[in-house]
Amino acid sequence: MNENDKKAFETQLRTFVGRPIGPPMTGRDPVNEPMIRQWCDAMGETHPAYLDAKAAKGTIHGEIKAPPTMLQAWVMEGWEMHEGYDEPKNEQHRLHKFLADHGYTGVLGTNTEENYTRYLRLGEQVTAETVIAEISDEKATGRGIGYFITTRTSFVNEKGEDIGSMSFRVLRYKPPAEAASAGGGAGKDGKSAAVAAKPTRIKPPMGQDNAWWWEKVAKENVLPIQRCTGCGKLRHPPRPMCDACGSQKWDSIAASGRGTIHTFTVIHYPQFPGYDYPIVSIIVDLEEGERMASTLVECKPEQVAIGMPVELLIHTDEDGFKIPFFRPAK
Repeated sequence: MNENDKKAFETQLRTFVGRPIGPPMTGRDPVNEPMIRQWCDAMGETHPAYLDAKAAKGTIHGEIKAPPTMLQAWVMEGWEMHEGYDEPKNEQHRLHKFLADHGYTGVLGTNTEENYTRYLRLGEQVTAETVIAEISDEKATGRGIGYFITTRTSFVNEKGEDIGSMSFRVLRYKPPAEAASAGGGAGKDGKSAAVAAKPTRIKPPMGQDNAWWWEKVAKENVLPIQRCTGCGKLRHPPRPMCDACGSQKWDSIAASGRGTIHTFTVIHYPQFPGYDYPIVSIIVDLEEGERMASTLVECKPEQVAIGMPVELLIHTDEDGFKIPFFRPAK
């Protein structure tokens, strides 16, 4: 892209800033108890203020309220509304297609910030309006050169009262191979730059509390579950202190690898380099009583069912990284 083309590209890119991605989206149903129960069950939330009308009267709320973190759930659309950008359905799609058409084919979610003004009451109707708030200058990142795009969503009830907001930021970037071909990418010897290696799965952050867990998976090909040596309670994901007795002493056991699907979702978009789509993302009820998030493999999305028996499969990526997956039990 020469200098004049770059200026024209930047000028057009900036026209997207400030645009609503589309008309406001109102949830199909008002805030209701069945959906609250379903959400709490999936998340393992048991607070009576969300689930028991009688018990909720004795809390500071005085009645059933919706968990604040459900805010976006009331207006979320089906995946078909985000089925790629070849035929854009809104301004956000058009922005991403514009960048992809100019070589910025990679996309990576970087962070989100949510603000909750207050708890939602039963019967309230949630409406969300999303605006393309910011597009950064072109940045050089570990993934490649690209632009950070920030959308901001405002949530109101049927009276127009503010009930919360959310900012979501993604990086739209040129993978090294595309960047090299677009810019010549010639080395000192005049030859074109080497094609970048095939992207691999994003590695999980590892810290003091969970690095041991991944090491056991890699070295022993097992699914570890942390166990308090004070009271014997199992806990997952790993954490430094027992939530039952407060002990900071622990060891671990190897799970049987058997369980059942508690809930699942099929992910089609957005698509990140290094993954095969669609992805069947599952929450598994392990035989030992703990619950964990994972991926279901060797099963077509239309064949997945809640309650399906599954078994552990230690998957090895092309770069040697090991991660626990599950497959239908044989």
